[in-house]
Amino acid sequence: MAIVSGRHHSYERFTASSFAQGDIGEGDVTAGEDPVVRQAAIDALGDMNGTAVVINPANGRILAMVNQKLALSPGAEPCSTIKITVAMAALSEGLVTRDTQVQLAGFRMDMTTALARSNNLYFEEMGRELGFERVRHYATQFGLGELAGYNIAGEQLGVYPDQELPASEGGVGRMCSFGQGVSLTPLQLGAYVAALANGGTLYYLQHPTTKDEVAAFEPKVKRTLDIARYVPDIEDGMAGAVEYGTARRLRVSFNSLPIFGKTGTCSNNGTRLGWFAAFSDSPQGSLVTVFFLEGGRATFGPAAAGLTGLFYKNLWDRNYFAGTGVQDAASVPAAASQPVRP
Repeated sequence: MAIVSGRHHSYERFTASSFAQGDIGEGDVTAGEDPVVRQAAIDALGDMNGTAVVINPANGRILAMVNQKLALSPGAEPCSTIKITVAMAALSEGLVTRDTQVQLAGFRMDMTTALARSNNLYFEEMGRELGFERVRHYATQFGLGELAGYNIAGEQLGVYPDQELPASEGGVGRMCSFGQGVSLTPLQLGAYVAALANGGTLYYLQHPTTKDEVAAFEPKVKRTLDIARYVPDIEDGMAGAVEYGTARRLRVSFNSLPIFGKTGTCSNNGTRLGWFAAFSDSPQGSLVTVFFLEGGRATFGPAAAGLTGLFYKNLWDRNYFAGTGVQDAASVPAAASQPVRP
């Protein structure tokens, strides 16, 4: 990131590497995973330093978790992925609809555009209008700050703070635009996006570790969220992110199924973070994916979105969606994406 003041230029310096050393899946427990889904995720990640988690939102089963050490870590700042929880809070409270034009500094914007283009000013305003207590109430209802998994060995807990950030650090506005002060795990984000995908059931995520556990799998509901009526409003913005917004890199590799997603990019102490959480729509059913990257300048949210596109292309090339008619129907070319600034 370049900061320009007069003739003086300063650049954010990253000390971490965006690329993995060795096999990032080494040590993963994989006997209960879907081998096709896992290989598609491994091939998509390539040599990037990160993790990929793939979930069946209809029951909370983790189909693949690549680089389990990172996926089960204490988490990291969610960056702009926090915006989808704030958007749902604002809709649930009747603060706005997806079409409400919110007056910002010199311009007006609606929620669909704000999600698609990841506009910080819009979500800072939503956070200030909601206030910290309501923001925190919805965040915890959506599963932030609590374990997402059911008896998943090694899972660690993210953090949602009890108090608002000081005004000098941006207050609740900064918490709602970047997730500053919040620690989110890939599993927590995946569980919440799965609830969006299925219309409001927040499942405990389960990661079978043997074939017998797969055969005996039973879903476990954590709670039911009253969000179904608002999901289409969120979907509009998440679809826009992929079609013309911050996640449009996904469509470079894959354009055969509807994908709804949200990017996130931020940095901390020389390490850059890149998030992309998404769910798909197909006759075979939905998949939820969370790609989380750690590294340097090559690591950012749009890159994670691009890897998600590769993941879906890999599944497509392996005929994962065959037998439902979706691959034949997708032979009709899709409309071109709208260009936007980076």
